[in-house]
Amino acid sequence: MDELIPNLYFLALAFCIVAFLYSSVGLGGGSSYTALMAIIGVHYLLIPTISLILNLIVTSIASINFLRGGHGRIRLLSPFLITSIPMAYVGGSLHFQKDIFFLLLMATLVLVALRVYVWDRPELRLNLTSSGKLAVSLLIGGILGFVAGAVGIGGGIYLVPLIIILGLGTEKEAAATGAIFIWLNSCAGLAARVGNFPDPVTILPLALAVLVGGAAGSSLGANKYEPRTMQKFLGGVILIAIAILFGKMVL
Repeated sequence: MDELIPNLYFLALAFCIVAFLYSSVGLGGGSSYTALMAIIGVHYLLIPTISLILNLIVTSIASINFLRGGHGRIRLLSPFLITSIPMAYVGGSLHFQKDIFFLLLMATLVLVALRVYVWDRPELRLNLTSSGKLAVSLLIGGILGFVAGAVGIGGGIYLVPLIIILGLGTEKEAAATGAIFIWLNSCAGLAARVGNFPDPVTILPLALAVLVGGAAGSSLGANKYEPRTMQKFLGGVILIAIAILFGKMVL
C-alpha cells in the first residue's frame, strides 16, 4: 500500500488545507484531492475511492453546519438527487482502463479550472419556467452524479453556481445544497466500490486531516465568509495536475 499512496503525510497536511477552504463554501474538495493525488502518483484505481471517502467526511460536517444555520431546503435539493444518486452508483461501478480514467479525470479538471478562473462569479440569471428548471436540474444531477462516482469529484463546484444562475436559491442555500448533494453521491459512489477500499490504517491520517479542516472551514463558512480568492489559489494545483496528466497521456 505504501507504493500505491506515496507521501502520505504530505498529502494529509495538504488535504487539511483543502478541506478547510472548500468546506467554507459547502464543497468537499474532491477536485483538489484528485489533482493532488494525480500529481504525487497515487495509484489511479485508488484516486476515486479515496476522494469519495474524504468528500463524505468533509460534507458530513459541512451539511450539519449549514443545516444548523437554517440554509437547507429539501425542495431545492431533491430534483438533483433523483438522477444523481443512481448515476453516481453507475459511475462507481464502471472499471475504466488507466488511459480512459486519466482522460476523463483531465476533462473534469479542465472544467473545474474554467469554473474557478473564468466563471468565478455567476452573474448570469436564466428565467426558466418551473418545468424548465426541473428538467435542467434532473440533467445536471445525472451528469454530476456520474462524475462523482467515476472520478471522485463530487460536482458541488459546478452545482453551487448553477443553482444561483437558475434562480433556485441564495448563495448560502446553494452551499448547503452542494454539501448534501456531494455527501449523498459520495455514499452512492462508494457503495459501488465496496471491495476496492484502501487499507483503513493508511487512509486514517487523510481522514483525520480533512475532519479537522472541514470542521473549521464549514463552521466559518456557514456563518462568516466566502473565500473565492483561496479557491483560485487551489485552482493552481488543478492546473499543475492537468499538465502532469497530459504528460502521462502523451508520453
